[in-house]
Amino acid sequence: MTATDDTARTTEGVVVRDGVRLAYRDHHPGGAGGGGTRPPVLLLHGLAGHGGEWDATARLLARAGHRVVALDQRGHGNSERRPADTSRAAYVADAAAVVRELGLGRAVLAGQSLGGHTALLTAAAHPGLVAALVLVEAGPGRADPGLPGVIGQWLAGWPVPFPSREAAVAYLGGGNRPVGEGWADGLERRADGGLWPRFAPEVMVSSVAENARRAFWDEWAAITCPVLAVLGEGSRGGIVGAEEYAEMARLLPRLRGASVPGAGHDVHLERPGVLHRLVTGFLTEALEGGTTER
Repeated sequence: MTATDDTARTTEGVVVRDGVRLAYRDHHPGGAGGGGTRPPVLLLHGLAGHGGEWDATARLLARAGHRVVALDQRGHGNSERRPADTSRAAYVADAAAVVRELGLGRAVLAGQSLGGHTALLTAAAHPGLVAALVLVEAGPGRADPGLPGVIGQWLAGWPVPFPSREAAVAYLGGGNRPVGEGWADGLERRADGGLWPRFAPEVMVSSVAENARRAFWDEWAAITCPVLAVLGEGSRGGIVGAEEYAEMARLLPRLRGASVPGAGHDVHLERPGVLHRLVTGFLTEALEGGTTER
């Protein structure tokens, strides 16, 4: 275990499920909300991401009294680099195992992009483990046969190894420094002196195979906990369109939604303070206000 001297203490640990190593960062409550009486939160990053990209949001939530666990999902970060199983079910089982192993009880699940999709499926499959759900730029989606090819081409285009952190920030952020910093934090320096991704591209491609084949509307309709959907702007890379959101709201009438002007797909990196306020406001209303089911 390691710790950092912040108002809300942070430690690191590992859960092993079916032989797969799952690394996490555990942000313990501190600051004004140090009593830790608010529900714990499990944060799930997107494809090719890492748990550390949630640090800014996690610290804010921990200072408000939440225990916050940010998981490196399988195939990502410091977790198992090449797991044999990259199915959606495996990702869901990992999230459920972390909630149970760390004693989080009924946790708030919050995820961005593919991590939001994992959180959505976990809420549907394990309602007893999930008190509330926060989706950041994520939804049930649609069948997209071309998705694996798009992901493969995107990752193949990365000019790795990056010769410096600044070069990585510039490329990965595309001029958006907070996004570039967040992605660069997920790189590792190898013996050749360069900075490399902490994932295998083929694992990333296989991780979206099921999303290429079908949408997940049945799972969405099965969710019983309160849900907040936080969206970026389509012009800046937001991926949940108006039609998808309208169907999400039709199937879950009590869905709460918020858009973040000026933010794109990586809302958690671009506007962590805004995201924190949206999440805490939602949880206060949905859980402390007594609205716990649709």
